[in-house]
Amino acid sequence: MSFVFNRALGMVGHYASLPAANDALVAIPLESTGLETDAVLRDKDTFADVVAGSTNEQTTLTRKTLTSVAATVDDANDRLNIDSGDISWPAPGGNTVGAIVLCYDPDTTAGTDADLIPLTLHTITWNPSDGIDTTFSVNDFLRVSSAT
Repeated sequence: MSFVFNRALGMVGHYASLPAANDALVAIPLESTGLETDAVLRDKDTFADVVAGSTNEQTTLTRKTLTSVAATVDDANDRLNIDSGDISWPAPGGNTVGAIVLCYDPDTTAGTDADLIPLTLHTITWNPSDGIDTTFSVNDFLRVSSAT
């Protein structure tokens, strides 16, 4: 299952607009072993909180800054579509990935994991240890609707 973190509810569109001078959205892979439940993770307020329990970042893979981030209002379908460029890891390795968290980094020039605001979690099953170049196609990583 994929979800929006509680702290980001109502704000994900704002963060996706990249309102600050040196901000970005960052994709961070999480190891499948030790991955806490959605019910536990959705209450985490920072990325430091996400990895404070049994959930671990898959550190063999690098964090990826999202490119071509766009938040588009779709009046015809009564929703906000948030998209980005595809995410690639050339020659990956390391432990199996169970999820990717997209975080808002308010200042890419400084800060810590305590500054990263987790926006969405996307459940996946991926074993990067085969070393095969991997690209995740992103087609609206989030759609928010007010339709009844």
